[in-house]
Amino acid sequence: MVAACGRSDSGVSGGIPASIRYPDHVAAGGNQPPAVEVKNPIPSDSTVVADGGKIFSAMNCDGCHGGGATGWVGPSLVDGRWRYGGTDGALFQSIFYGRPRGMPAYGGILSPGAIWKIVSYIRAQPVPVTVPTESFK
Repeated sequence: MVAACGRSDSGVSGGIPASIRYPDHVAAGGNQPPAVEVKNPIPSDSTVVADGGKIFSAMNCDGCHGGGATGWVGPSLVDGRWRYGGTDGALFQSIFYGRPRGMPAYGGILSPGAIWKIVSYIRAQPVPVTVPTESFK
């Protein structure tokens, strides 16, 4: 479904995500930039999560973020600590555009649907009893 502004309900217009707003965003001058809150348009079920896990492995995400996204060379994606925001929209944007210091952009490689499946996979991962980043100061 396309909203009046030309964006679909997923916040993606023509395959390019809109600017993402998330609660922990620090706005310059106290003014939030024009943005939308984007939610995962794919209902999460075991099939979607399994597909997301396959894509996560196939794209070598686990090579940096570790098995179960618990962290290794790249940060944990399940410990609740987020540099760029942990909402579904912020995760989508991080995967689509990449981030400085190591996170490549997959927007030109993966479809928005595949990226949303990865987001579903990440959300479905249990938080380990011992989180490696607990000892960071």
